[in-house]
Amino acid sequence: MGQAKLTIALVVAIIFQWIARSVSESLAYIDLPLIIVVYTALQGNTIRALFFATLAGLAVDALSGGLLGSNGFSKTLVAYLVSELVRRVYVENFLLRILVLMAAIVVDETVYYFMHRLLGQNIDGLLFKVVSFTLLATTLVGIVLFLILDNLNLENMREVIKRNELLSPRRQPRRRNPIRLGKKV
Repeated sequence: MGQAKLTIALVVAIIFQWIARSVSESLAYIDLPLIIVVYTALQGNTIRALFFATLAGLAVDALSGGLLGSNGFSKTLVAYLVSELVRRVYVENFLLRILVLMAAIVVDETVYYFMHRLLGQNIDGLLFKVVSFTLLATTLVGIVLFLILDNLNLENMREVIKRNELLSPRRQPRRRNPIRLGKKV
C-alpha cells in the first residue's frame, strides 16, 4: 500500500483516538494507531513501521495527557517485534495476521501498563481487565480495518498489473526453422 495512504490512515487513527477518549471512556479501548502500526509492520518495511509507531505513540500521549513517551515506547517495541517476526516467518495468511495483531495488543497494553506502574502513575483498572477489553475491541475493529486496507492494496495491485499488461510486449511464438541440416527429406 502506498506510503501516503498509510500516513493518512495513521493521522485519521490518531485523531479518532483523541476524539474517542473525550466522547466515551469505552471507546478508549479501541487502539486504532496500534492497528495501523501493526499493518505497516506486516508490510515488511521496518523503518516506516518504527517511525509510524514512534509518531503515533507520542501523538496519542501528547493528546491524551498521559505519561509522555510510554505509549511511544510500547508501540515502537511492538513495531520492532512484529517487523522481526515478519522477517523470519511467512505471515501472509489473514488468520495469522490477526493472531499477530492480537499478540501485539497484549504486548502493547502490558508494556504500557507496567511502564505506568514502574513510574508511579495510577492507571484505571486491573491489568487483566484492561488487556482483555482492549484485546476484544481492537481485534474486532482491526479485522475490519485490515480487510479495508487490504482491499485498497488489491485495487492498486490490479491497476499496476493492468498497466504492465498494456505496456509489455506480447510474447511471440517460436518460429520453426525451415532448413533442416543433416536430415534427408
